[in-house]
Amino acid sequence: MSHHTQFTSAFGGLSLFRYSRSRTRTEANLQAWDAADTLLLAHLAKQSTLGRVLVLNDSSGALVCALAQSGRAEAITSAGDSWVAQRAAEENLARNGLTGVNFCSSIDLPDGPVDTLLIKLPKALRLLADQLCRYRALLHQNTQVIFAGMVKHMSAGHFTTIESLLGPTTTSLAEKKARLIFAPVALPASPLPAPVQYQYQGLPLIALANVFSGESLDIGARCLLKHFPEQLPGPRVADLGCGNGILGLWAAKKLPDARVDFYDESMMAVASAEQNAAAWGLADRCRAICGDGMALAEDETYDVILCNPPFHQQQVVGDFIARQMFHDARRCLRAGGELWVVANRHMNYHQSLKRLFGDCTTRSDDTKFVVLTSVKA
Repeated sequence: MSHHTQFTSAFGGLSLFRYSRSRTRTEANLQAWDAADTLLLAHLAKQSTLGRVLVLNDSSGALVCALAQSGRAEAITSAGDSWVAQRAAEENLARNGLTGVNFCSSIDLPDGPVDTLLIKLPKALRLLADQLCRYRALLHQNTQVIFAGMVKHMSAGHFTTIESLLGPTTTSLAEKKARLIFAPVALPASPLPAPVQYQYQGLPLIALANVFSGESLDIGARCLLKHFPEQLPGPRVADLGCGNGILGLWAAKKLPDARVDFYDESMMAVASAEQNAAAWGLADRCRAICGDGMALAEDETYDVILCNPPFHQQQVVGDFIARQMFHDARRCLRAGGELWVVANRHMNYHQSLKRLFGDCTTRSDDTKFVVLTSVKA
């Protein structure tokens, strides 16, 4: 499902959509850009040439599409941690007949040098620090570095992180509740922050910079692990929205015949799950897939799907991601297969699950979290 709208920037008009398979009208109608994109492009339009441009965290490709349309960049590379954002950018470029943009994952390093670095401010400060350290080697003393975001999402932590890694910042005036932050390349390069490391039941876990609750095992996953079933209806297991992979890893650890697939749209989450599977000695029974939910999975493949769904995508809050995950799970479960979900109890997912599966059993219910199961008939 997609909703195309006309985006007019300082470089002209484009037809853009925000990539979504969601069945909810709210998510499908979200714009593929925001006022921060418009403000940033208006600032860039005052410059005759931008040189080699690196764009980070372009949520649907509005920035790279406009830059490709402008012809002012010698080369354009887009990097970020979201598979969905990259897919949206690729499709929006194709829709508008634009070429000349290279894509890079959040872990790989693109070719340098970079003359203009454009960053949509991420919500996670750990990801911001990782990106500034990771791409610092591509910058030179004359690289212009510009951050763009909505004022309400700019925290003191964002400014502290930028100034500690690049140098003192200045800001633009706010327009339509958006603002630009400018930073020099004034400080020496800092080493890439090490992944967070901790243990669960004596087993090591790491979480790369953009993994949810990266500092420790999140309490939702901890709740499901506390009520983890002693037996499963079959060996094929999927960890949907895997994060660092703890749910699927625990299934593989407890059940020697289990084969586990990890699914997440975060490239860093998938990489974390792969590294943890190797550290646990389970790499031969585990596989990680980066994509939009289980869109890449075949029908009726799994006996069990474990899911700790997110209720936000960056600053957008809602249940649209979880609902799509539940639809994916129903399609990909075999008859008699089980979906296990842990979530904040106020999300009322039991209603969605009962409508979709025809049944929903509450396995655990406390003041904050609920563990639910549904069986595919």
